[in-house]
Amino acid sequence: MPDIFSKRKRTAVMSAVRSRGNRSTELKFIALMRAHGITGWRRGSKLTGRPDFVFPALKLAAFVDGCFWHGCPKHGTSPKANAAFWLAKITGNQARDRRVNRLLRAKGWRVLRIWEHELARKNEARLLRRLCSRHNMDFRLRW
Repeated sequence: MPDIFSKRKRTAVMSAVRSRGNRSTELKFIALMRAHGITGWRRGSKLTGRPDFVFPALKLAAFVDGCFWHGCPKHGTSPKANAAFWLAKITGNQARDRRVNRLLRAKGWRVLRIWEHELARKNEARLLRRLCSRHNMDFRLRW
């Protein structure tokens, strides 16, 4: 399917995507944590890789990754236009994510990577169970 935008307009649209405060990822995760009483997190850490959230008491660095930008195996897409650029961009992002994970773990931090699609309402219970069982987070379920 051809792009509905001109090349100039597509460039403007893509450049407007922010890496911080993204509504479909970070702000949705904040709402989820607040709704379930998950506390102890901070934003804006200067830690290696700039995690979206850190839980200092748990030594946990959390990243909320967009399905497109980080190449989600379930929902990641490859644009047809400028395919070589996008392949390099997304595989570069994935390589950086792996490198950051290794560096943080070497410093004694645990790393949590959350896909954008995990924040959908239908996946919320699974994500909360994962947070509780693997990362010792305490929360109260509110449905």
